[in-house]
Amino acid sequence: MRVSQYAYFALSSTQMSATEITARLRVEPDEVTTRGSRIADPPRPAAHTWRVVCRTARLTVDEQIARIVDRLFEHAERIGVLAAELDRMDGQPGASRLQVVRIYEHPDGEEEEDTNPVEGLEKFPGQHQLLGWHLDARALEFLRLTRAELDVDEYAYG
Repeated sequence: MRVSQYAYFALSSTQMSATEITARLRVEPDEVTTRGSRIADPPRPAAHTWRVVCRTARLTVDEQIARIVDRLFEHAERIGVLAAELDRMDGQPGASRLQVVRIYEHPDGEEEEDTNPVEGLEKFPGQHQLLGWHLDARALEFLRLTRAELDVDEYAYG
């Protein structure tokens, strides 16, 4: 089995542009989207989005999240204040989110390692080294401070 995965932290708004979010946070994003840049009516994408992304291969999801949290933790309170403002401005919660995306059988994904990680235990097929993850106390505190939702999407390629 091949697995491809990445994580990102995003702020989204139908009203405030990613450029304005960057100016308010004083943190450069890795990626941005502009509301309505692909289709004007109905607008697609549906919102402006500011993202900090970790796509580093061979890292577990918790390691990818840790890299994002390490980069943004000192800004977490400011992000949380802005997220609350965006929620009020857009009239709905959910401006802030930590997103995990995993794609099974992606052709560019990582192959399952067939080595036994612990001596004396047998590894069976389907126990991919990238599966399973956890959030440590620092990541949970980051989610609290930034008012972020956690969204996990898993897909089968094809």
